Amino acid sequence: MAPIKYNARDCRFAVEDFNNPGTWLEFRTSQNGSGEGGITTFTKSYEYETTDTTTFGSQGQAESQNMQIGKSLTLEGLRLKDEVTGALDPAQALIEAQAERLGNASLCGFRFAAPGDTTWEVWPKAHFQLGDTGGGNNDKASWSVTVTRSGPSTTAAIA
Repeated sequence: MAPIKYNARDCRFAVEDFNNPGTWLEFRTSQNGSGEGGITTFTKSYEYETTDTTTFGSQGQAESQNMQIGKSLTLEGLRLKDEVTGALDPAQALIEAQAERLGNASLCGFRFAAPGDTTWEVWPKAHFQLGDTGGGNNDKASWSVTVTRSGPSTTAAIA
């Protein structure tokens, strides 16, 4: 079968519960989780560090090599809150708690998958930085987080 375009809204994202390692809490999206989903967009980013390898033999032409790669993923959308209990969406609440942790405790797992994938891309160690929350007169409250990988990626089968 030839490769086809897929819907960004059908991608899946999950965070590891730092209180219960090995337990994953999935964000509600159009296809996964229960109830109204809050994620409306995501962006996976790459950052490279290079080293200059130019020598006299390069004849004035710059030469370099990639030496380090960094990856991050930003989730943006709507802040979800239970009208009766006041509780935040479980995945958003877990991320907000994790973003308050520092040092070694700031790292926990994050994983994601595109539609049809049979494996998760897993970042066993990642840290989380919250973005702005707010909105205007006729807006719903916004929510965002940037997840930054620390160390290499792995994979895990989607159950």
